[in-house]
Amino acid sequence: MTDLHDILAPDAVLERVSAGTRKALFQQLAAAAANIYGLDAGIVQEAVASREKLGSTAFGGGVAIPHGKVPGLTQVRGVFARLAHPLDFDAVDDLPVDVVFMLVSPPDAGATHLKALARVSRALRDQLLVEKAPRCGIARCAGGFANRRAGP
Repeated sequence: MTDLHDILAPDAVLERVSAGTRKALFQQLAAAAANIYGLDAGIVQEAVASREKLGSTAFGGGVAIPHGKVPGLTQVRGVFARLAHPLDFDAVDDLPVDVVFMLVSPPDAGATHLKALARVSRALRDQLLVEKAPRCGIARCAGGFANRRAGP
């Protein structure tokens, strides 16, 4: 299993996030990133929204990895969220998204950013993790994916 403990803080695992639009979702994830990592929520939201305008970050199977480059950030960081209700993300398979991993990186993290995206993608392709995360907790399902037990 892919270990993402260096990207994902234990408090950055969110359950039953409720958002009616991608914009509202990005606002909530950016607020969480601001609280957990000491970032500016507005800058995080703008970075992720700007990237999303280039094309959907949903890659099918109900999973999306919105991402962006954030000035002032010194390392790659993430926020994992299970949505309370699936959200349309213009995915390639037309399925709504209910698993989201927002990834933010320093502006100069070219290869590091791409490697982090690949690691997160591998982790989220693990159907066992995606299906069981709400029931067993991310940490126990993914063996270090995060150090926090998710809610019931």
